[in-house]
Amino acid sequence: MIACCRFRRITSSAILLCSVFVLVDVSSAEDEAAVLNYYGYKHCIRLSNASTSVTLCPEAGGRVLEYALDGANVLYLPSGDEGWTYEKDASKTPMNAGRFDIGPEKMVNRGMVLWAGPWKGEITGPRSARMTSEYDPESGVRLVRDFELHETTSQLRCTQTIVNESKSHVNLCHWSRTFAVGGGIVVVPRSPRGRFPHGYVRYENGNVLTIAPEDPNIEVSDRAVVIRDVPAKPKLGFDSHAGWFAYLAPSNQMFVKRFTTYPNRAYNEFAALTISVWYPNDPMVELEPIGPAENLGPGKAGSFTEEWWLLPHAFPGESRAVDFESIQTLVNEKTTPPSR
Repeated sequence: MIACCRFRRITSSAILLCSVFVLVDVSSAEDEAAVLNYYGYKHCIRLSNASTSVTLCPEAGGRVLEYALDGANVLYLPSGDEGWTYEKDASKTPMNAGRFDIGPEKMVNRGMVLWAGPWKGEITGPRSARMTSEYDPESGVRLVRDFELHETTSQLRCTQTIVNESKSHVNLCHWSRTFAVGGGIVVVPRSPRGRFPHGYVRYENGNVLTIAPEDPNIEVSDRAVVIRDVPAKPKLGFDSHAGWFAYLAPSNQMFVKRFTTYPNRAYNEFAALTISVWYPNDPMVELEPIGPAENLGPGKAGSFTEEWWLLPHAFPGESRAVDFESIQTLVNEKTTPPSR
């Protein structure tokens, strides 16, 4: 097995990890896709440009293990779980870093083959790749995840496609479950005429929602909800249709997720959430865009795209004070809305 191959300006058909690798002479580390060893996995795919590196893991769950600007990974990837792969009798499933899933939560019947099983990885271009799951008989679907890194910026386009390969209709949705490094600040813009009195709802004990919670660590204004520190309860839900939210990481980075919302479509997550955040008293924070309901007949497919951006941004420090206007200005100036 070749540990690392680099590809540049490839326009032919996708190169499968299980096929014969083709070595291409690359004179620069910029503008490339590569197969390499990373975090104990032998067949990771690295997408990179001059400032940003993205490392994908087909071998366990089709995850993003690394999303780094100037070498600093914003994703939570602890030591101790290197090279882990799923077995049916596994006592744990350490699925950290850039995770994706399908919902709606508590309703979806999803097998471990999608969540933690092996996926097929393929390089599809100079800074693009695809990971494809096995068919999951429990949910009736196969998942396809496409990733494309911008030529010069940190913009990473992530598209998950749900393919119904069963003989029945399925009612599912995109559910992103990205683990970022913990201890940061979450900034969620509010939408005019939002449904929640305080811009968010709180899960109390798993199955109970509080519709107008109050928390000293959550700052609520007419413009935004800012989670400044560990909340009283970790799981929160939002009805924002602003199409973005930001995470200020203690690593002096701002992790922005941008995505299209659909006010005229049904959302089948509880309380019709467009975003969820899980902020426990742990070294990670879960950042979760949620897509609209996908009512798919046999043979049909539905896709949802979220675009990631990683920007330098000084962490506020002990004050944890955030000026929403400056955050919004930075997002508008340094990122762009996703194309549909």
